[in-house]
Amino acid sequence: MADVPEQARWTRARLGRCGPALDLLTARFNRHEYAPHAHDEFTVGVTVGGLETIAYRGGRIVSGPGSIVVLEPGEMHTGGPAAPEGYSYRALYAAPALLADGTLGAALPHFRDPVIDDPELAVALRRAHTDVSSCPDPLEAESRIPWLLTTLARRHSTARADDQAVPGTVALAVRDRLADQLLEPPSLAALAADLGLSRYQLLRAFRTTMGVPPYAWLAQYRVTRARALLEAGLRPAEAAALVGFADQAHLTRWFRRVLGVTPAAYRNSVQDPRR
Repeated sequence: MADVPEQARWTRARLGRCGPALDLLTARFNRHEYAPHAHDEFTVGVTVGGLETIAYRGGRIVSGPGSIVVLEPGEMHTGGPAAPEGYSYRALYAAPALLADGTLGAALPHFRDPVIDDPELAVALRRAHTDVSSCPDPLEAESRIPWLLTTLARRHSTARADDQAVPGTVALAVRDRLADQLLEPPSLAALAADLGLSRYQLLRAFRTTMGVPPYAWLAQYRVTRARALLEAGLRPAEAAALVGFADQAHLTRWFRRVLGVTPAAYRNSVQDPRR
């Protein structure tokens, strides 16, 4: 890794169409060391390769591949390589409310240990970071990132979990709203407020009932609608715009996930040659 150029790339995603912004960092450092600094947000990172050392709370911690690192708002810290090969990581900077969403009284979570061993959650955070960075769809970002952050808080912080049960009818109400507002879906925060719930409660109800988070259900619903348009002879770019995908690439990504082929290949296979 030491021979690979250093890099730091920032991406900004939005949680919902009119929701707050979320900054994501993809970085690889061989020699760079951060000066002491603090953030207003929670810093949640996953070490991808190498070893990183961080001065934090009067001591020094080391994180390796697969480790989750959580640095709390206002805590001074530094960061740098702990080995000659350097290190790489993915990080996101989350407003405290995003981690408090699934706790009683919206209590601010406290993480006694900043380095967390949770392989399943680390993989999910890394995948979400990669997907949201490359295709920052607002509903996808709002469905995946807050869910993972509240899961992090519920599993590993000292804040008590909010386990209030939510009726399954909530999920059906959300599904119908998303289908009705296909081109400009409402944010999950707005839907939750309309139903008198926290965003975490809404997400939990939807995932339990539908088996997938809202963004995935909506994407699959859009694919179904796009299939009919492609069968009618529309081009993939036209179909993408009419069903609410950001662009043809976004349609292609989900079309391949759901049907295993690209929209163009599907269109060519179903077209009547006599037309």
